[in-house]
Amino acid sequence: MANNTFTFLPTDDDVAFYQQNGCWISPPILPDDVLDTAERGMRRHYAGDVDRRVDGDENGENSGWRPEDGDVLRKNDYASLRVSELAHLVRQSVIAACAARLAGAPEIRLWHDQLLYKPSGSDRLGNVGWHTDRRYWRCCSSQDMLTAWVPFHDVTEAHGPVMFAAGSHRWNETADLNFFDQDLTTLERHAAEHDLRIVSATLARGQVSFHHCKTVHGSGPNHSGEPRRSIAIHLQPGDNHHVTAHNPDGTVATHRNDNLTAAQGNGTPDYADPVVCPRLWSATS
Repeated sequence: MANNTFTFLPTDDDVAFYQQNGCWISPPILPDDVLDTAERGMRRHYAGDVDRRVDGDENGENSGWRPEDGDVLRKNDYASLRVSELAHLVRQSVIAACAARLAGAPEIRLWHDQLLYKPSGSDRLGNVGWHTDRRYWRCCSSQDMLTAWVPFHDVTEAHGPVMFAAGSHRWNETADLNFFDQDLTTLERHAAEHDLRIVSATLARGQVSFHHCKTVHGSGPNHSGEPRRSIAIHLQPGDNHHVTAHNPDGTVATHRNDNLTAAQGNGTPDYADPVVCPRLWSATS
């Protein structure tokens, strides 16, 4: 992978495109063997065959989808901390190096990941509502966090790919949008203020889509005849740290990482905790 890391870094034009649109799709940068291994790791995770536990698994705080939930949209946070095959994918240096170039950051750390599985024929129940990731990361100092979405197979329009509202990372507050609101017409309320242009992340296997933490995105139902299988890798610049912030309703903004990471000397969570938020790329290493 060392050669790929430098061969496939975003060009100056790619970075300019990302800055303008808040999203970018890479060329194929991941080899089949890495994705095959990740698929095995996904199956292991769903079968409960994990290498280690995450704090809170015992009482269901982090468990996410479980077999008893049935054939529905699955989301499992921190999967790479449990299963080694998924950690191998998440730690691919080419992904973090691309993210560093797009964000203009000398260092990239893992924030957390989400293992995602969208069954075919799920109709509206398979929708992921329009939202921004930043809405859920207000306790972070960085405004330039980003996400790499890695499907394990080719993704067509029929799979219900991730969709981006191009340029929406430059919009004002979009707190009314919600991951769990499956009504995809909610974006229409912003149509009067913005020139809506939707970009679908249809990808060949090995490609990766990247989006800014303030980019509005969501996805529709999967009608491909096969489950859509992927992982979202949420990434933070190395200088990101905890800040005291509030949600629009006045409550203190928090994140699950606040409890998983070690505490610093002043009692605040350490978002550079090497166990939970390992360094994935550094310009100096």
